[in-house]
Amino acid sequence: MRDTGIMTTATPPRLPRATDGARLGTALTRRAAIDAATQAYLRGEAVDMSALAAHLGIGRSTLYRLVGNRDDLLAVVLAEATERTFRRAAAGATAEGGIDRVLDVINRFMHAVIDAGPLQTLCQHEPLLFIRLALLPGPVEQTAAGLIAEMLHAEITAGRLETSLPATTLSQAIVRMCDAHLYAPLLGGTEPETDTALDLVAALLSHLNRSANNLTTR
Repeated sequence: MRDTGIMTTATPPRLPRATDGARLGTALTRRAAIDAATQAYLRGEAVDMSALAAHLGIGRSTLYRLVGNRDDLLAVVLAEATERTFRRAAAGATAEGGIDRVLDVINRFMHAVIDAGPLQTLCQHEPLLFIRLALLPGPVEQTAAGLIAEMLHAEITAGRLETSLPATTLSQAIVRMCDAHLYAPLLGGTEPETDTALDLVAALLSHLNRSANNLTTR
């Protein structure tokens, strides 16, 4: 079965009933809107704010108050899908630790993204929207950087990786480095350049690992 990757979930959120909007509190109504938008996205459908408001049984103005504009809502949908995909990649990684594990997880994540059917649909229909949401500072980039920082911190704490840079700084560099090559087709390239991205991450981590070791031995 093809992994639909970034924009899929092992347990799809329940599609809320139209009456939910009237009965749920603000936080749960926001959750219902995000879940409904996620379902539409996973079906390869455009997220239409008017249709979504009608489905939830609330007005457009209420929907906008709950989730912001369409870009804001889709950013949350993509950010949550990014976390699901990354954690699945991490769970499936077989490398024992250190640089090898980091590369294994990132490799699995990038290939899940490439195989993601809903993501391919979005990029085909609204490429500029995806570039704006995924490649510029915002929830998607912040989520990816936070997850990588979490992974780096775990490896550092376990003594399997050393770095002369903070995990948060390093994770941001890795995200931008990988995004530029993973989404190369959207930026004028022909194919995703995952091998190049992995080579660059490996070189960066190896260099920082050596630098940290040199500092501790002086």
